[in-house]
Amino acid sequence: MLYGLSDIMYLIVRYVLKYRRKVTRKNLQHSFPEKGEHELRKIETGFYRYFCDYLVETIKMMTMSEAQIRRRMVFTNMEEVRQILEEGQSVAFYLGHFGNWEWISSTPYWIQENVICGQIYHPLENKYFDRLFKYVRERHHAHCIPMKETLRRITEWRQQGKTYMIGYISDQTPTWLNIHHWMTFLHQETPVLTGAERIIKATRQAVVYGDVHRVKRGYYTCEMRVLTREPADKGMWEITEMYFRELEKTIRREPFYWLWSHNRWKRTREEFEREYEVVDGRVVKRQAKVN
Repeated sequence: MLYGLSDIMYLIVRYVLKYRRKVTRKNLQHSFPEKGEHELRKIETGFYRYFCDYLVETIKMMTMSEAQIRRRMVFTNMEEVRQILEEGQSVAFYLGHFGNWEWISSTPYWIQENVICGQIYHPLENKYFDRLFKYVRERHHAHCIPMKETLRRITEWRQQGKTYMIGYISDQTPTWLNIHHWMTFLHQETPVLTGAERIIKATRQAVVYGDVHRVKRGYYTCEMRVLTREPADKGMWEITEMYFRELEKTIRREPFYWLWSHNRWKRTREEFEREYEVVDGRVVKRQAKVN
């Protein structure tokens, strides 16, 4: 019934509301310059169909039982992750806005009960929707951690001798004052979030990438791929680049399921260098020159 609703929503969202169509088309054209118009429209169609499925799947998550979500969101290659946690090392779990990222909050069902499982999130301005999404995401025992409280929470757990597994969705656009690194991602010069890497290195978390695959409508797998157990041995922003390389491979394999409607490339390096500068490692607004 919900997927029937999704089919109706697709027609409204794409053809009536034309939801973020300009942004979506621009992102696809710039990300896949090698593809022709027909291929790009096929990806666009697949994205809008999937986006509506994602919405109704999130609604369904409000009532899904443990058995239901374990059957529909299957984590693979968990043995190595469990071994890392068993040895007392905490884990940083990188993923993107790909597939149904809300269902990833069922991770606690796949790891040891004594391990704290959390996900970093940005609180919504609308208090009602913020409480609603927090409720949905925490139904399956994953803690929602406001972005600004991440380091404090982790520090508390470390002091208490607890092992934890934290999910970082790190493919959003950083604010101007949080741009510390640029890289080529999907053929475009892209500012990337680096806060996760700073925390990971400071707390020596093993780094895992979650490679999500949509098996069919309403069914997913997430392959847990260990990128490194020694983050301190990696160069500056190397972990961030490793994550984006993995995410790019995932997107190219199944481009329909990434969040193309997000205005990911709204900040340009030219504007950044014109308006901002780095002083003692901090990004600050350039001072206007006085004649």
